[in-house]
Amino acid sequence: MNQSGGPVVHDPYTLPVDDNVNPYTFCVDLKGQWFLQKGKMIAYYGQISFNGIGHGALDRLVAANFHSPLHAADWVVAEGQGKLLLADRAYDVNSYDLEDGNLTIRSGNLLAFQPGLSLKQSIIPGFLTLIGTGKFVAASNGAVHFVEPPIRVDPEALVGWADCPSPCHHYDHAYMRGVLGGVRALTGFGGTSGEEHQFEFVGAGQVLLQSTEVLMPEQPTGGAPSPGGQQGMPGQQMPRMPGQLGDLQRRFGL
Repeated sequence: MNQSGGPVVHDPYTLPVDDNVNPYTFCVDLKGQWFLQKGKMIAYYGQISFNGIGHGALDRLVAANFHSPLHAADWVVAEGQGKLLLADRAYDVNSYDLEDGNLTIRSGNLLAFQPGLSLKQSIIPGFLTLIGTGKFVAASNGAVHFVEPPIRVDPEALVGWADCPSPCHHYDHAYMRGVLGGVRALTGFGGTSGEEHQFEFVGAGQVLLQSTEVLMPEQPTGGAPSPGGQQGMPGQQMPRMPGQLGDLQRRFGL
């Protein structure tokens, strides 16, 4: 709101440069190319085109910076000049800078990144790794906090980790004890909480935590979700593609 009590009205000249418009929207001052997850652009000023990954015109850029075939269908390259507004369902959105760094983040939380960063597929299901120098934009369910290892974290509060080894699973003794604990450990049925199962981080680096234990729900790209929860014709259940988080993976906090 402005001093007169009305809304703040932006134009291409008053929008911030590579900064937040508010806690839920980020403005990219595009002068060239950015990688962008589908469905995260809400508006733009200027002359900007959007090209799918693997469609010829940008093969050299993609070959140098995008190395996750399982997620290629969910990403585009924004190219041109202008102001690009990014948001994700009114979740908190922030930018981060990597300088010759290595950061692994949940694939659903990553909105966009500069070509100075190279994206790779993590060995941890549902996560992607950014390597190099540049800026990226990510969403979270609540504010993000940075903590140092050694630490154990609730898997559903985990956004990612930077410059430290991948985590291992830690199960509380009470979780594993008895028949019920054994069934849950093997199948995931019955659910778990952060008090029973955690991700354990050791070594140097930083861990990124969101301030809630509720993951951002997955959202299909390229169209509205059907009543069956997947993309496609009304009432039609589309098959899960490789790399999507399944229900069993969710039970284990992946």
